Amino acid sequence: MNIRHILRAGLAGLALAMALPAGAQAEPLRVLGGSPTRALQVPMNRAVVVESDVAFTELSIANPGIADISSLTDRTIYVLGKAPGRTTLTVLGENGRLITNVEVHVTPDIAEFKERLEQILPGEGIEVRTANDGIVLSGVVSSIGKLDRALELAQRYAPDRVSNLMSVGGTQQVMLKVRFSEMQRSVSKSLSASLGARGTALGDDLGLAIGTNALGNAGGLGTALGGSLPAATTGNAATLFGFNAGGVEVGLLLEALENRGVVRTLAEPNLTALSGQEASFLAGGEYPVPISQDGGNISIEYKPFGVELGFVPRVVEGDLINLELKAAVSSIDSANGIVSNGFTVDAFKRRETSTTVEMRDGESFAIAGLLSDDFSDLKGQVPWIGDIPVLGALFRSAEYSRRQTELVIIITPHLVTPTRGETLAMPTDRVRPPSERDLFLFGRIAADRAPQSGGAGEIARQDFSGSYGYVMD
Repeated sequence: MNIRHILRAGLAGLALAMALPAGAQAEPLRVLGGSPTRALQVPMNRAVVVESDVAFTELSIANPGIADISSLTDRTIYVLGKAPGRTTLTVLGENGRLITNVEVHVTPDIAEFKERLEQILPGEGIEVRTANDGIVLSGVVSSIGKLDRALELAQRYAPDRVSNLMSVGGTQQVMLKVRFSEMQRSVSKSLSASLGARGTALGDDLGLAIGTNALGNAGGLGTALGGSLPAATTGNAATLFGFNAGGVEVGLLLEALENRGVVRTLAEPNLTALSGQEASFLAGGEYPVPISQDGGNISIEYKPFGVELGFVPRVVEGDLINLELKAAVSSIDSANGIVSNGFTVDAFKRRETSTTVEMRDGESFAIAGLLSDDFSDLKGQVPWIGDIPVLGALFRSAEYSRRQTELVIIITPHLVTPTRGETLAMPTDRVRPPSERDLFLFGRIAADRAPQSGGAGEIARQDFSGSYGYVMD
């Protein structure tokens, strides 16, 4: 019997040595006077020894799925944690006498988790605790990326049982500055010649009328030779020549037109949001669009237009910012509208971008660019006659047009912190409503007095004389 007890004690000691980490010592829970000194904390997949000052004859565990037990001697109990949870160990003496009930708490093995956490995220102030059968993380980390890595590692040790009480330190508010810059240039030129002749012979019995372009339409030749431009022409610059040669009337109309146009669009929306939160911005309006319904009914749907900005910033680490954004500039284009069921619906001219980029505080990124160059060259002439040198110029017309568009969208994120309200200046700070005396006696549309302190005063003291605004070469 003694040899069997020695072998069982030796095997239990070997298993305990394998279960404990290197350098750790098993501190047995002692049962004195019929009650344990404390609740028994057992890490999952590790073992703890319970000693009793009274010899026991029988052991039982309330939930064998949580912990497993075996007796090493009549006074020593070996407890192995199997799954997170709580259960009760009952120790009985002679004649079924109750010695004690020991509360057993099996918790996730956070010792190894702490070691791995320190190796992967050194220097981070993360505190690890156990709660029931889960892991609780608390403390302050330096970035959202490190917070996510800590949570991902904790899930390996306690799947779906991780409570996050951590917070991210540092500046976590991002202001995004977006610049839309667009230039449209257009050039068109046209040159055309019209020749007409009309004559009569043998009185009014025989007549002849020929013409090209504007002078070839009915009645145009007579009107031209009468001294007026033909009604069909739309030229801004036209010269009419006409003469009579006996009974023949000859008219020559030269038309030349040149158009040049420049359209410039510039928008700079700014928007501030907390890291990980979505923010949106619209400066413009909503356009009513009629929608046909079943039964012939008409409903109105409103479409937004103007400067739109929506983004989700994420401070990854330090001043590194991940941006998921959508930006657009739209305007009403009445030239391409349609008429349907008596309703006139204008079209929309829209430039937008949707992307995800990553950059540091204060850096800029050109996230979108467009260079468009449309060119057309048309020539019309009377067949064969228009190919005659010199004289053929009177029987042909030429049109030339070119349209260029340049569009660039640039974004710049900044990490920002709030400030006191009186240090901020508004666009209206320099302009105050006039008093009745200023308005009626002196004709002033704004008061002379301006704020003298704070950010508004600083703006008021600036000199706005001379050239100012944006300059694009």
